[in-house]
Amino acid sequence: MARVTGIGGVFFKARDPEALKKWYVDHLGVKIEEWGGAVFDWDADRAAQSAAGMTVWHLADADGTWFEPSQAQLMINYRVDDLVELLAQLAAQGVEPVKGPDEEFNGKFAWVMDPEGNKVELWEPKDP
Repeated sequence: MARVTGIGGVFFKARDPEALKKWYVDHLGVKIEEWGGAVFDWDADRAAQSAAGMTVWHLADADGTWFEPSQAQLMINYRVDDLVELLAQLAAQGVEPVKGPDEEFNGKFAWVMDPEGNKVELWEPKDP
């Protein structure tokens, strides 16, 4: 039987796409391609160099609080190469975490809000 093998992309609407794109470039270092989106190449991911990578898919309870303070229907988890350094850069730019950093069995996590009220999960995977 044919099946889904992973996440091929993440697409979401924005009230001001250009301003939101600029925030992701300026604060999270996302490299925008000429066609207007980004490609996250696993070959550039330090954690994926030493271990097979993965993408998590999960459904959250509609009445749950996991995404708070965001009212959005989705939350994106971004793999990062150095969470402590990224949080320091964000703090210097006036972006403070709404939670974290937390250490879990599978790595370090922190959460920030983007300018449109989306809660963004930042994850530095743990080497196996």
